[in-house]
Amino acid sequence: MAEGAHRPDIQAAADRMASKFGSRREIRHLVDYLVEGEAVEHMAAGTFGPGTGLVVLTGRRLLFVKDGLVAKVAEDFMVGKISTVQWKPGSSHGTLTVTSSGDKAEIENIHNDDGARIADAIRHRLSARSAASPAPAEAPVAGEDDVFEALRKLGELRDKGVITDAEFEAKKAELLARI
Repeated sequence: MAEGAHRPDIQAAADRMASKFGSRREIRHLVDYLVEGEAVEHMAAGTFGPGTGLVVLTGRRLLFVKDGLVAKVAEDFMVGKISTVQWKPGSSHGTLTVTSSGDKAEIENIHNDDGARIADAIRHRLSARSAASPAPAEAPVAGEDDVFEALRKLGELRDKGVITDAEFEAKKAELLARI
């Protein structure tokens, strides 16, 4: 067994996985793909690009690892550059869609429990990041058309998971009060 399987953070994340199908080799070799000081928070088996491998969420990035006998592939998305995350559950497995720096990636065949856990963790970071950044100065609303356009954009942010339903409803009430 490789060194990575003995790290407490990797072991704890592996223990929480609902399904490890197609990712056991990647779990054993995960330490080879991490940088010094990088801690694993969540993991899931999933399919992306070259086949089935391991989806890993750390404090720094969302990483997909395929550690095959012939080819090794690692693709990562820096957490600070992720703008949206969407989780679409299926009957037992679903799809995690991440948008980062304008690029969209779909990781499929993730067990529903594991995918929801990773999506929720990323959403939590996105909302914490937007709460920590100062709010941009609001432009004055010129009329009803501007309010409806703002509502449309607000709905898109909610649908993408950038804002919560509660944040959407609060801002919607504020916008509707202007007309």
